[in-house]
Amino acid sequence: MTGNSPDDRAHALETAHHAALRFLDSVDERPVWPRASLDDMLAAFGGPLAETGIDPAEVIEEIAENADPGLVAIPGGRFFGFVIGGTYPAALAADWLVSAWDQNSGSSMLAPATVAMERIAGQWMLDLFGLPPTASVGFVTGGQLANFTCLAAARQAVLSRAGWDLAESGMRDAPRMRFVVGSDRHGSIDRAARFLGIGRSELIVVPSDDQGRMRADALEPALADGEGPLIVCLQAGEVHTGAFDEFDVLTAIAHAHGAWVHIDGAFGLWAAAAPSLSHHLTEGIAAADSWATDAHKTLNVPYDCGMAIVRDPADSIAAFRTGGDYLIYSGLDPWDVTPELSRRARGVPAWAALRSLGRSGVAALMDRLHANALRMAAGLETIDGVEVRNEVGYTQVMFSLDSDEGTRALGAAILDEGTAAVTGAEWRGRAALRCSMSSWATTAEDVDRTVHAIRGLVASAPRRA
Repeated sequence: MTGNSPDDRAHALETAHHAALRFLDSVDERPVWPRASLDDMLAAFGGPLAETGIDPAEVIEEIAENADPGLVAIPGGRFFGFVIGGTYPAALAADWLVSAWDQNSGSSMLAPATVAMERIAGQWMLDLFGLPPTASVGFVTGGQLANFTCLAAARQAVLSRAGWDLAESGMRDAPRMRFVVGSDRHGSIDRAARFLGIGRSELIVVPSDDQGRMRADALEPALADGEGPLIVCLQAGEVHTGAFDEFDVLTAIAHAHGAWVHIDGAFGLWAAAAPSLSHHLTEGIAAADSWATDAHKTLNVPYDCGMAIVRDPADSIAAFRTGGDYLIYSGLDPWDVTPELSRRARGVPAWAALRSLGRSGVAALMDRLHANALRMAAGLETIDGVEVRNEVGYTQVMFSLDSDEGTRALGAAILDEGTAAVTGAEWRGRAALRCSMSSWATTAEDVDRTVHAIRGLVASAPRRA
């Protein structure tokens, strides 16, 4: 075997450190979108597995060199695609420690240090969001698994209230559940429902307004027409417009019908941490029964850090606690409230980011993201032919040209030109482009530079006759 001594390990880590800094130092000027395709990368890394190995540091150098043209400048200030944040310095460095420590963080007996940091990070988040301090916080891979985890606890709970023991009897003859969603819900809700055995034809879909908010006047009749165990899914931050449901009104209606209320707040739940935003965006969220969010989107920690928050930890335990005579139980452990047993200490970077920012720093980050979105919208509106199509109340900016063909061509041109990255969508039957302000690294200069580039691309595009 090659390169397995402590000296080899130190050399490999040092090489990775230098390669990481080279990449991070390049993000401000490199094209934001990758300059190599998947086929290019397969060719760069492919071929038969060599018979003999090479030095670990050489492996790292090979990775860094070959991967470079296929990397996206997500850590920089001009990546506005999807809803993806950058990574704060403290969170990035903490994530390196997590890998070096190699702690199996499913059990507090096995990894007391990392589980303690996760538990404290969860408590800090509950406080920032204004949620019940006794709720369970399970750290999962991201927003998708956070929604699934919360909804699995919801399914367990509503069936139990109906007198059905899911763990014992399964789903075959269980009471038929009613699963209520808004027409502009995120796709991860449907996917989580599918994982739980609830198909598309079973969804009860409530109409939304022009910004994607569930209509309160349509929820009441949707709930009145039927009976049985009931789950209602609301949304904090529609992925195109950034709109928030009217939580206090909708939750009151749902609870009057005995529903479990879940809020998908993948990126929007963080608005509750900013007084300037919380009073009109997240009022009433604390009355729900579960909440999903994702720290990599808005808190700016590395990937693999979603949070599934459930009001009553007993509902999480009923859904997820496992057996095994060899396992050691010590109360409310991570494996009691999530689907996993073995896992990395994904909550440690969240602890580091929160410790680095403090309460005021988190609020300032939310305010800055919102200010960047307002600045982007104002700049785009000065470009002849560009229409901003949403109310910019949070971090999302959606815009179009007057034709779908022109909008899609502009989106491709922005990625090819390289100054910034935005991603396409469709809203109310028309093509659109989406700017998501999610990164701590984005400055006013980044916004202005992006608007300048888009202005030039629109001006140089061929005009239709």
